Amino acid sequence: MMRSFRFCLLLCLALLGGCDGSTWNNPYPASQAGTNILYSAFTERPKHLDPVQSYSSNEYELIANIYQPPLQYHYFKRPYELIPFGATEVPRPAFFDAAGRRLPDTADAKDIAYSEYTIRIRQGILYQPHPALAADDKGSFLYHHLKPGDLDGINAIGDFKRQGTRELVAADYVHQVKRLAHPRLHSPILALMSEYIIGLEELAGALSKADKALPAGGFLDLTRFGLGGGQALDRYTYRIKVRGKYPQFVYWLAMPFFAPIPPEADRFYAQPGMVEKNITLDWFPIGTGPYMLTVNNPNRQMVLNRNPNYREEVYPSEGEPGDAAAGLLKDAGKPLPFIDKVVFSLEKEQIPYWNKFLQGYYDASGISSDTFDQAVQFTGQGDVTLSDEMRERGIRLQTSVATRVFYLGFNMLDPVVGGYTERARKLRQAISIAIDQEEFISIFQNGRGIPAQGPIPPGIFGYREGKDGINPYVYDWVDGAPRRKSVGYARKLLVEAGYPNGRDAKTGEPLLLNLDTTAAGVGSKSTIDWYTKQFEKLELQLVVRATDYNRFQDKVRKGNVQLYFLGWNADYPDPENFLFLLHGAQSKVKTSGENASNYANPEFDRLFERMKHMYNGPERQALIDRMIEIARRDAPWVWSMFPKDYTLHHAWVYNRKPNQMANNGLKYQRIDPRAREQMRRAWNQPVAWPAVLILAALMLSIVPAILTFRRRERATARPVTGAA
Repeated sequence: MMRSFRFCLLLCLALLGGCDGSTWNNPYPASQAGTNILYSAFTERPKHLDPVQSYSSNEYELIANIYQPPLQYHYFKRPYELIPFGATEVPRPAFFDAAGRRLPDTADAKDIAYSEYTIRIRQGILYQPHPALAADDKGSFLYHHLKPGDLDGINAIGDFKRQGTRELVAADYVHQVKRLAHPRLHSPILALMSEYIIGLEELAGALSKADKALPAGGFLDLTRFGLGGGQALDRYTYRIKVRGKYPQFVYWLAMPFFAPIPPEADRFYAQPGMVEKNITLDWFPIGTGPYMLTVNNPNRQMVLNRNPNYREEVYPSEGEPGDAAAGLLKDAGKPLPFIDKVVFSLEKEQIPYWNKFLQGYYDASGISSDTFDQAVQFTGQGDVTLSDEMRERGIRLQTSVATRVFYLGFNMLDPVVGGYTERARKLRQAISIAIDQEEFISIFQNGRGIPAQGPIPPGIFGYREGKDGINPYVYDWVDGAPRRKSVGYARKLLVEAGYPNGRDAKTGEPLLLNLDTTAAGVGSKSTIDWYTKQFEKLELQLVVRATDYNRFQDKVRKGNVQLYFLGWNADYPDPENFLFLLHGAQSKVKTSGENASNYANPEFDRLFERMKHMYNGPERQALIDRMIEIARRDAPWVWSMFPKDYTLHHAWVYNRKPNQMANNGLKYQRIDPRAREQMRRAWNQPVAWPAVLILAALMLSIVPAILTFRRRERATARPVTGAA
């Protein structure tokens, strides 16, 4: 009994002793308190960290901060602008005819046989410390000739005792271009790049043949193979040859696909036993960027540390109007990166992620539908603002329009909704008016989106603001804002199309339209019901045909759809990357292209062929304006919406600005660890009094039992008597 009492007393004292302001729920080690670490989360494990294979946003969040392509996007400027990264300048192509004669920059695209991009890289760039580059005093690599048993006790890159580095050279960039053709890597852009980079298709064939001749697991040495369209001219200069004129190629040079990889890394990782231990480039990157991956545990945590060899990049000194006033340029000229370490923790569920953000254990967060009302509220004018709770915590909201477009497409090969007659056009225009995108965005997107007026989203050259940017077939400009035309006007168009009251004027039969969709999850029924009601405004009958994704893709590919939902996310910020979705030569049925509506307008196609070869400027803008006018009139899509991204970050995080194209924004961000620690303590004060109260009650309940026990002991005790 007395032992129980003492235990309760000690527990109470321990609880009271713990009330020193320290937090009990901190998920991080105490040693990290007040340190220059950014905390974030990931919800899906990355599959590829090899830049030749990776093509997913969750992977780019890591590798874009590890690798260093020749180019990158300016962090602040809009429309998006390319600037040097590994290169000294953004290259401009030189044009040549079939005989190899240099052509003027103004040469017509049809006369250009190939373009040459000469890229000069900065001197003095060093790779991160890595065992693949570790060498002895004589320059011999320490870990390139491992024998059986040398990998005993080695389970990660950090287990190798020695690490090394070397200077980045132009040949490393060429080596990565060759890796696109490696038969074992299966790069997702090989087919596309083979159409442009001269000799890449032939290299892929030669490598495939050589690989088949190797013994199982043999090393395919790419340095033994040449690439006609990729050559190192000297230590710091290389050249890529591209068929014809392809101005968009420079955007690819900002992607990890074209980041440098040293040949030593391929040789190091190809050694026997490496794959079995999961020691591969796909798991342990080697780059020259601002950060390096030091922990890869996708079931728990991914950690980036500052690359100690990274130097000579400074914070931008210019941006958009308003950036300076917002304090985004205060760090101009300071060396990057600011943050020493970035810890990504696995969070499979949104609610724990959100709660940890509110507690200050994550520095930034998105906003899910479940937490939207807690974070955001709308003013009477429809403006978005933070809730009182968020403002009290000093949390800041940032919104940005994504470089994505969602649309409801018409199959232009369909005999009812397709074609280019006035009857078909007016039917499509009437449907476009009836589908209230503003209402859809309000109900299903929590207001996170803007109605699309065409295929090009904001931030991309060619997008028009204000009155000049509205779709006049669907909207009127009223009191300084676009206003959707009335359902009455849409009914009038339907009559002119030959479908009064939703019936064919000739046969009297109701017009039945089929919508193919993959929607099958929670909430999809309400979305489909909403779309059905939109068509009912015109007394049109909508039949929804739900199917799995593979079946849906097959139906679209064969043209066995009338209406369908799709979207497109930009690979690069050029209008060509959106307008090609309506280019006749990209017809899904005819050429297996990305034009799922099979739209083909001869004038649009002619303008597209001119526009895609041009650089941004007034002449290109004029062509784009005309193309969009044609597409709006033909209405092959119901221009649905451009989604908005909403993000939150705490007041101790600085220099955050949404950038839909750049994925390497970590190096610009800065935190105030001391302010974060203070707020964490304030928000996570231990509340010990309930436990103390319960223990006190428990102790009081024990006291009668102790007293009773002591009385019983005295009552039953007998005096000890000695022998006579």
